[in-house]
Amino acid sequence: MESNETVDVVVIGGGATGLSGALALGRSRRSVLVVDSGDPRNAPAGHVHNYLGREGTPPRELYAIGRAEVEQYGVRVLDGAVTSIDRDGERFRVSVRADGSTGDRTVVARRILAATGARDELPDVPGVAEQWGRGVVHCPYCHGWEVRDRVIGVLATSALAAHQVSLFRQVSERIVLFLNDAFEPSDEQWEEFAARGVEVVSGRVTELVSNGEQIASVRLEGGTHVPIEALAVATRVWARADVLAPLGIETEEFLQGGTLFGSIVPVDEMGRTSVTGVYAAGNVTEFKTQVVSGAAAGLQAGAVINADLIQEDTRAALAARA
Repeated sequence: MESNETVDVVVIGGGATGLSGALALGRSRRSVLVVDSGDPRNAPAGHVHNYLGREGTPPRELYAIGRAEVEQYGVRVLDGAVTSIDRDGERFRVSVRADGSTGDRTVVARRILAATGARDELPDVPGVAEQWGRGVVHCPYCHGWEVRDRVIGVLATSALAAHQVSLFRQVSERIVLFLNDAFEPSDEQWEEFAARGVEVVSGRVTELVSNGEQIASVRLEGGTHVPIEALAVATRVWARADVLAPLGIETEEFLQGGTLFGSIVPVDEMGRTSVTGVYAAGNVTEFKTQVVSGAAAGLQAGAVINADLIQEDTRAALAARA
């Protein structure tokens, strides 16, 4: 890669969203550089689920398949990081540092697609982080089948825990809700829990205890241990968007029903950010995005960017003719 080369699009992020956007652009004969830092949100997970045709594929294997596919269409994928982006008229100067390199190279891009994803903030309970992606889960659609019929604890961090209880109750009859001093169920919720056979435990949770690789129990303040085999938690999901901030693109907090879920980069229905020429898609714009929906969002963003570039190419051709 030569410094100061010009490409149509720099895609930041080589997960399902970024590679799907690059695939659409590459098949439209656009010059595309994908810069991938290699730390996708789902890295702790053993397998991808709910992705028709790729059910159960390990995340890194899925992305390796995707890389091979986009490279068939001339897309280049670089292992490394975008260290800065500066506006240069109607173009963007993107500083890129390859893994193992001590210096940056500059690429001029006509458009930017940010598929930088997000990071999960786990509840601050000792033992939870060590089991994240294995015994500790957050999404019943991503991991519910894998913990079916086990004793599943639900760690309350807000009133959202009642919703998690109802979802995980679908895959197991043995649900234990730990109120954790986080919320007090309504009379109606108490009735629902009793009707569905949900055990409710009061008191603050102080530790998740494991026996080797297996979850063993939850320890409460005071020392009581409650045996469980899996733990469902609600994470806060924060958009990875620091590299966009110097352009004036800021994240905003996402709240629903008074509960803070994390942050997002605001975009319109076509994936456009507040800065002309910069698009974003996937978890960086929507905390609930799964792998398959992230791929769909990337495809749409790639198509929109290609249409945008076509309009610019047409204007340039008309100006040249005049």
